[in-house]
Amino acid sequence: MANENKDFSFEDHFSSHSQQYAQYRPHYPDEIYDYLASLAPGHSLAWDCGTGNGQAALGLARHFDNVHATDASAGQIALAYAHDKVDYCVEPAEHVSLNASSVDLVTVAVAIHWFNFDEFYREVKRVLKPGGILAVWTYHLAEISPEIDQLINQYYFEILAGYWPERIRYLEERYETIPFPFEEVMPRSFVMEINWNLDQFAGFLDSWSATQRYKAQKGHHPLENIWGKLLTAWGDEKEPRLVRWPLHFRIGRN
Repeated sequence: MANENKDFSFEDHFSSHSQQYAQYRPHYPDEIYDYLASLAPGHSLAWDCGTGNGQAALGLARHFDNVHATDASAGQIALAYAHDKVDYCVEPAEHVSLNASSVDLVTVAVAIHWFNFDEFYREVKRVLKPGGILAVWTYHLAEISPEIDQLINQYYFEILAGYWPERIRYLEERYETIPFPFEEVMPRSFVMEINWNLDQFAGFLDSWSATQRYKAQKGHHPLENIWGKLLTAWGDEKEPRLVRWPLHFRIGRN
C-alpha cells in the first residue's frame, strides 16, 4: 500500500509540469553576458538566436543598446519576457531580418544543434560586423552528489534511451563536434548553479522532451523507475541542494 500511495503522489506531482517549462529552467550566470560584451567590437546590437523565452536576450540587454531576439517557434516568442531593449521576432535561424555587417554579438544558448549549420553560419557571417563575435553554449547533466548523479545518468542514458532526438548527441559531446568555421576564442570557464529542492529538480527532469515522449508512448512517468532511490539519495525532499551544470562554449570571431 505504501508503494501505491507513493506512485499516486508522484503522478499528481508531475501532472502540470509540461505547461510550466520556463519555471523549471535554470538561469545562466550574469557573468556570461559581462564576458561576451567585453569581447564584442561594440555594443549597439546583439542577436540572440533561438531565444526561447528570452532568458539570454534579457542578459544581453544590460550591455547592448538593442537586442534582436528570434525563434522559429511563435509559441515560445509569445511567452518571452518583455523588455524595452529587446525586439522579439518569429524567424528561423537561417534567415533573419537584420542588415549586413550590423551586429556586434550573436548568441545561441542551447539551440544551435537544431539548426542547419551551413545556412546559419552563412547568415551569421553576413550580419556580423568585422571582428564581431559568435558565442554558442550548452550544458548537459547536472552535478549534485555522486549518488544522485549516478541515478540521473541511469535515467538519461538507460531509461530514456531511444526517446531522445538524434541531434541530442551534440549536447552529449558538449558541442565539441559541431562544425564551427570561425577563428576561435578560448572561453573562460562558467558554471550555472541553482539551489533546488527535489520538487524543483524533478520538474526540470519532467520538462525534458524525452521524458514527455516516454510518457506519451508508455502511459506512465519514466522517473518512477528511479524515484524511490532518488528520494533516498536526496534525503529531505524539501531541503534545497546545490545543483550545478558546467557550461560548454564555442566562441568565434568574424
